[in-house]
Amino acid sequence: MGEMQMSRYPVAPGCELNVRSGPGTGYAVVDVLPQGATVPVNCQTPGTTVSGPYGTSNIWDNIGNGRFVSDAYVKTGSDGYVAPRCG
Repeated sequence: MGEMQMSRYPVAPGCELNVRSGPGTGYAVVDVLPQGATVPVNCQTPGTTVSGPYGTSNIWDNIGNGRFVSDAYVKTGSDGYVAPRCG
């Protein structure tokens, strides 16, 4: 039985990405990812619409421990969902 390998995706180059406590820009910033970081995407959920290097998206990525980043700053290779919906 192989272990489930969590996909990791790169944050947009040159960006220090705010990590928030919920899926939106109204939530508190709880961390800042350094340039060149990669993040796991546990699940995805709609939230505040954000414009970033990878377009405009209302998808937020749960990167674990109740922490979220805007999908517009994460190179998932897709404008849509690449992980199950949170919830």
